[in-house]
Amino acid sequence: MEYNEETSVRKSLTFEIEPEIVDKEVEKRARDYARKVRIPGFRPGKVPPDVIKKRFRAQVLEDAAEAIVNRVVFEELEGRGLRPLASPKVTDLKIDESQPMTFRAVFETLPLVELPEYRGIGVKARKVEVTDEQVDGEIGRLRDEAARYDPVEPRPAAEGDFVVLDVTFTTAEGKPRHDENVLVEVGAADNHKELNAGLVGMSPGETKLVHVIMEAAQQSPPKAERAVDYTVTLKDIKKKVVPSADDEFAKDLGDFGSLGELRENVRTRLLAAEERNAEREVRNSLVEALVERASFEVPETLVDRHMNARTESAARGLLYQGVDPSKAGVDWKNYREAQRADSVKAAKADVLLDEIARREGIEVLEADVEAEVARLAERLRKPKETLRRQMEKEGDLSALRARIREDKTLDLLRANARLDTE
Repeated sequence: MEYNEETSVRKSLTFEIEPEIVDKEVEKRARDYARKVRIPGFRPGKVPPDVIKKRFRAQVLEDAAEAIVNRVVFEELEGRGLRPLASPKVTDLKIDESQPMTFRAVFETLPLVELPEYRGIGVKARKVEVTDEQVDGEIGRLRDEAARYDPVEPRPAAEGDFVVLDVTFTTAEGKPRHDENVLVEVGAADNHKELNAGLVGMSPGETKLVHVIMEAAQQSPPKAERAVDYTVTLKDIKKKVVPSADDEFAKDLGDFGSLGELRENVRTRLLAAEERNAEREVRNSLVEALVERASFEVPETLVDRHMNARTESAARGLLYQGVDPSKAGVDWKNYREAQRADSVKAAKADVLLDEIARREGIEVLEADVEAEVARLAERLRKPKETLRRQMEKEGDLSALRARIREDKTLDLLRANARLDTE
C-alpha cells in the first residue's frame, strides 16, 4: 500500500491485494450466487461454485472487488486518521483469479489552513437612514393595499381599468389550468405586452385567445422561455379607488390616532429593515475580505456542493413558476459551470469560518438549537415539538447547528471589525 499527497487537498492510496485474499473473496461471492441463482440441470442451491464463476464471471469479480475495496480502504483511512470529504473514487482497478488485485483510491481532505488575521478587519459600513420619500412610498403601498374596486357601467376595457377574468391555459407540463376571478390591471408594466394588447377593447362577457411569448432568459436565476396560449373571458370591469392619506386612513389601519403616528411607525419599521440590510452587507464584506486574505487550495468536493446547490435552487425557482426545468430552454450544464467562481469563494469561506470556530472554541449549545427551532416554529405557525421531530426525521438539525455555529463565528468577526462609516 502506498500513500500519496498529490496536492494539498487531493490524496490517493494505491493498493495491491494478495492473490490469496482475492481468491477467498471470489469463492465467497460464488457461493452466495450458488444459493440464489437457478440454472437448468442443477437443483436450487446446489450449483457448483466453478459453474457460477464461469457463467457469472464478471458479476462475481465485480462483487468481490467491491467488498475488498470497501473493507481495505476504510481500514487504511481509519488507521491513518484520514477524513475524506466524500467517498474515495476508485480508479485503475484490476482483478482476476489467482492474481494480485490493484487499484487506487483517490479522495479529498480539508487543507491545512494558515489563517489570516481575522480580528480587526476593516470594512465599509453605509450610514443607515430613512428619507421622507421612502416613508411616502410605504404609505402609498399601504393605501394601495387598502384600495377598493368599484364597478363601472358596461363598456369596452381601456388602459388603467381593472378587469375580472376567467383564465384557461396549459402549463409547461401539459396540464390544463383554469383560474377564476383573476383581477388584472389593463396596461400594467408587469403584464405581458400581448395580454395588455388583447385586453384593450374587450367587453364584459367576451372571450378571446391571447398568444403570449414568455421572455427568453439565461439569467441567474433563470426564467422560463416558452409560448403560452391563454383563453380569457372578461367578466367585469372595475375602477380602483385608493383611500386618501389622512387621519381616517391611519385609524382604519389599526392603533394609530393620526396620520403622523402612522408615519412614525412606518419610519421605525423601515429603519429597522435598513439596519438589518446594512448589517448583512457588513457581514458579507467581512467574509469577502477574509477570503481575499487567505491563500489555499479549495477541495473540488466542496466547490461541487455549492455549484449543485445553486443550480438546484434555480431549478426549484422555475418549478415555483409552474415550469418544468427540463423544458425551460436553460442550458443547465453551462449554468452550473457559471456558478464556479462564486462557489469557490463560498467553499473557501466555509473552510475559513470552520477553522476560526475551531480555533476560538465556538460551540453550539442545545439551548441555541431550541431557541432557533422555536423561532422557526413561530414563523411557520407550527408547534415547536412537531417541527423539531420533522427536522430530526429529515436530517435538517445538523444543518441548523452548522448555520448557528457560522452565525456565532460571524458575530465574533463583526464584534472585532473596524467599521468605516460612509
